[in-house]
Amino acid sequence: MGSTPQARRSDTRERIQKTALDLFVSRGYEKTSLREIAEELGVTKAALYYHFKTKEDILTAISEDLGRPVDELIAWAEEQPPTLDTRRELMTRYSAALKSAMPIYHILQENQATLRDLAVGRTLRNRVEAISRLMHTGDADFDTHIRVASALLTVHFGAFTLDRLGGTDEEKRQALLKVALETIGAPAGQSG
Repeated sequence: MGSTPQARRSDTRERIQKTALDLFVSRGYEKTSLREIAEELGVTKAALYYHFKTKEDILTAISEDLGRPVDELIAWAEEQPPTLDTRRELMTRYSAALKSAMPIYHILQENQATLRDLAVGRTLRNRVEAISRLMHTGDADFDTHIRVASALLTVHFGAFTLDRLGGTDEEKRQALLKVALETIGAPAGQSG
């Protein structure tokens, strides 16, 4: 029994997104053309246009897919009390969500000037700002806010600084999370 046209279209869209994501990360968003994406896929540019009209459309679809766990986390955190335990859990869950979303944040980091004015760039920044806002809610003293900010920077940007160190991406993520949790006052052994 063959797959439905809708399933084939979905598979093709996923292949396009995966190929484009790989090219955006390795070459940069600005330096990757639709023609190059089509060539890498072995399809015509017209076939690519059937699914996505622009590079921004592809990046938006990637961002929606990879950002969904962060969006769900934001919705969860908005319903929680602003306690240290909530901050710990939010930090742990954010680290886990970044595991799959890191490529899209890498693209944003490396292509800030280009993406600054695009809707996808604003969406990515809004996610980061929402996490930050949620981490800083409640009655906390100045020192606590500084620790929270440091912890967020550790989890969010730490992965970009560890490329040359040995270890797997997961080992690095766990180490960054451990430091972040210690920074905000979590027990040293807690991670996720």
